[in-house]
Amino acid sequence: MTDPNLLEPLAADLWVASRPLPLWFGDVGTRMTVIRIGGELLLHSPVAPAPALREALDGLGTVRWLVAPSRLHHFFLRDFARAYPAAELCGAPGLEAKLGDLALHHVLEDAWDAPWRGEVLHHLFAGAPGMNEVVLLHRPSRTLVLTDLAFNVESREQSRARIFHALVGAVGRFGPHRLARAYIRDRAAARASRDRILAWDFERVVVAHGAVLERNGRQRLAEAFAFLG
Repeated sequence: MTDPNLLEPLAADLWVASRPLPLWFGDVGTRMTVIRIGGELLLHSPVAPAPALREALDGLGTVRWLVAPSRLHHFFLRDFARAYPAAELCGAPGLEAKLGDLALHHVLEDAWDAPWRGEVLHHLFAGAPGMNEVVLLHRPSRTLVLTDLAFNVESREQSRARIFHALVGAVGRFGPHRLARAYIRDRAAARASRDRILAWDFERVVVAHGAVLERNGRQRLAEAFAFLG
């Protein structure tokens, strides 16, 4: 059985690894989502590949795809690429310019015919080019996977970056905080992306920062992005 301190199971073929992420303004935490497709693993927003975590992953299957889902979530992509040189690197549009000599195998455009399309859908959230966040849907478990489009910091006591979370309005609510909203430059495009995502069938929402939302994910997301009109 997988150690929940390394990988927490959420559903069949779906796990998360939650880790600290200390930045200059506080520890905002981060979360990697692991999806098993057949015997192969998709790692969304990789965390640091500590030896114990790598051993746990190897016990689940073959690491096949490393997904850097936005221009902001790529910190440990290089470390994982070194640890798993046969894995394919998949990144958000615009990310390659930040990676230097680390080349992507696939850019996560909507038009890309991904090999995981039977079980996982992906969509580039439009209108926020500074983030260029690519949203995933794990269809079998009805789970939406996000990074910075929504935080879910449930209380001030749970925050390890209290000043930052307070300043951006991220405490006690699910959804985009003030800084995330500021990234949206084209509301019409963002609204179209929101509506496309809301047409998907999902209940759970995994976020990179804060608690996993287990219930009423579609309704909560619609409420959180109602400001788009």
